[in-house]
Amino acid sequence: MFKMKGVVPPMLTPFKENGDVDYESLKTLVQYLRNEVDGLFITGSYGAGPLMNLEERKKVTELCIETAGGKIPVIVMVGTTTTRDTVELTKHAKEAGAEAVASVGPYYFSHNQNDLISYYTDMINSTDIPVYLYNNPKFQGYEISVDTLKELKKRGLAGVKDATFDILTHATYHRLLVDDTFDLALGTESMWLSARALGTEAFIPGLANAFPEINRKMYQEGMADDYKACRKTQFEVNEMRDIMYLARSTQLAVYAMLEIRGIIKAYPRAPFIPATEEEKNSIRKALKQMGAI
Repeated sequence: MFKMKGVVPPMLTPFKENGDVDYESLKTLVQYLRNEVDGLFITGSYGAGPLMNLEERKKVTELCIETAGGKIPVIVMVGTTTTRDTVELTKHAKEAGAEAVASVGPYYFSHNQNDLISYYTDMINSTDIPVYLYNNPKFQGYEISVDTLKELKKRGLAGVKDATFDILTHATYHRLLVDDTFDLALGTESMWLSARALGTEAFIPGLANAFPEINRKMYQEGMADDYKACRKTQFEVNEMRDIMYLARSTQLAVYAMLEIRGIIKAYPRAPFIPATEEEKNSIRKALKQMGAI
């Protein structure tokens, strides 16, 4: 059974200034990350999946998998507002060579337990690729109960990407859901130390798009049960997360950080507005002060 392991960043999708997908920069970013991390989680929140049409999402998926070249697994976020489109993207991800797919709860409308069970069951039954539920209450707009997850586990759900930012919820998932047939990955770098103490073996850190090395260090310290060292690194990572908010959001900061580090220069897709030069300078200054660059 496939399970996520290690540092699996939610890879950013680069855009050109005119809003087109920047496929060349996308290839450059994959080429960089494939040597630094343990997998890629694409077309999610950082990956701007909901800001792209289906054909763009398919092309991004194909290019990421092709460029990764089998060196690391690629997990595709296929969530949309409709079951039909999500199933289409699920089937495409399987055909393109993805190791697994994940879907946030269908967003915009609020959905009840029966809706969600139907939605994810249709995904699971559409192909034999492992299906993860990406639980992000902030972005999907509602909570997903443990009872819903229990029922979906019976129907073949492979695991959860937990973006609740609630360590008690994460602990409850471990206690009630995780076993040899069900996986759990943490959807943030901000709580890796706590999640690792509970038994988590994978996390999905936005910061690792631009700073994979400190996330890998933190991961290795956690896996070695060196909690004293891991705590120190966790505090450094969380200081970097504070710096990310100098750009109004962590996603916008990642574009700026990639430019600051000379990896790629790219833009978010409108209606998001790129970090200003003043914000970039503030980020650069803060990173220098803490010795990150």
